[in-house]
Amino acid sequence: MLRAYFNKKAIGWDETVAERDTTKLERMAKSLDIQSGSVLLDVGTGTGVFVPYLLREISKYGRLVTLDFAEEMLQIARAKSFAGNVEYLHADVHHIPLGDEVFDTVVCYSSFPHFQDKPGSLGEINRVLKRGGKLFICHTSSRTIINGIHHQIPAVQNDLIPNKDEMLTILLATGFTDIAIYDNGDSYLASASKADVA
Repeated sequence: MLRAYFNKKAIGWDETVAERDTTKLERMAKSLDIQSGSVLLDVGTGTGVFVPYLLREISKYGRLVTLDFAEEMLQIARAKSFAGNVEYLHADVHHIPLGDEVFDTVVCYSSFPHFQDKPGSLGEINRVLKRGGKLFICHTSSRTIINGIHHQIPAVQNDLIPNKDEMLTILLATGFTDIAIYDNGDSYLASASKADVA
């Protein structure tokens, strides 16, 4: 049902829903401290709003894999013909069809609230991250604003950003360390690392 909702919304997404303030998107991408040349997974790519900013961070030496379960969203992203090493993967974050320890970084921009099994999805993300790899869950609005918007839309009214304690608990339980959560009223960022141990 959620996939159908996003497929239906795909055509007008960029004009009606997506963040259009490029300074906010650029500032968010730079704050992630993504290393040039990284192999990066963008989970919940949607129409690719954040893709050009991620590509700038990884540079021409990096590789970006974009993942979304809504094929109509992903088709719009692909049609934008981004310049860079970009791959498009139609898949669900709960079952990522890739091997273990593939990525240096995983970014979930404006997508995490929609993960129906948050511990399960974070476990999958942890699996595909390299040891010491970084996870960033980010939004260009605060938790309060995002949750308020979702509460008003029946299809996603239960798709919420957990409170700080819940987020810490879920991240720790799924194998993440070095957790930091920032929610400053203008944006939201949770960062964590996969434990760098055998």
